[in-house]
Amino acid sequence: ILIYKMELKYKIIIGLVLAYLAIVLFMYIFQRTFLYFPHEDNYLTEEKILGSPQIVYIPTEDDITLYSWYYSSDSNSKTIVFFHGNAGTLNSRIYKLNYFREIGLNYLAITWRGFSGNDGKPTEDGLYKDARSAIEWLVEKGVDKKDIILYGESLGTGIAIEISQNELFAGLILESPYTSIVEMGKISFPYLPIKLILKDRYDSVDKLKNIQIPTLVLHGKNDSLVPFYMGKEIFENLSTVKFNHFVNDDDHMMRFDSSLKNTLHNFINGLN
Repeated sequence: ILIYKMELKYKIIIGLVLAYLAIVLFMYIFQRTFLYFPHEDNYLTEEKILGSPQIVYIPTEDDITLYSWYYSSDSNSKTIVFFHGNAGTLNSRIYKLNYFREIGLNYLAITWRGFSGNDGKPTEDGLYKDARSAIEWLVEKGVDKKDIILYGESLGTGIAIEISQNELFAGLILESPYTSIVEMGKISFPYLPIKLILKDRYDSVDKLKNIQIPTLVLHGKNDSLVPFYMGKEIFENLSTVKFNHFVNDDDHMMRFDSSLKNTLHNFINGLN
């Protein structure tokens, strides 16, 4: 009987180990379906776009075209390059784009590969290519990098940080930033060896030493998706000229109220 119980115990242990390994393998293979949500649209708005931006299709180096909106006034204003977050479309960000126009900015708002009907599938390397292609497209139109402001929202903050390294853009705005997807993964899947199996890492906090341009960090302290401490850590690890707008009772998609608008306006006006 004792031998039988020992054999049963080992069989249970082996079974549990094999089940766990099967879960790890499944998550490794399909991890990007848990990271990117190109068909989800939780951020609806009924606001109408102002100024009739031009619909443009930006080519990438690997032959994908990115559906984008481009607004340019006749003035020599700075240009916001807007990198949206992990769900929704440009229609969900109209209120932000309208504000950029209201304060006299031009803007280019791109969508990622796999999002908004674009070909391809989102990956870390792929989204970096998308962002760099947007910058190259603007430069080819005669926009100087020193007149470009990068605005990253949530997922887009990691991309904005990546391409702003060792570049002299006018400035960088990070809304609800995360330190890394590794740390985010540990929160969502604490039972998995995230650091070992993760393909797309977006190690933002490790890149901050390479940021040389004025940076504004926006984060709600009640953020239910990206913990506020991550935005605070991003801010504290920046070694450039930096500003923050930390709001006590705000969530992940921050309220675009007068306080936040004033912060944005003051930051942008202070850029050379």
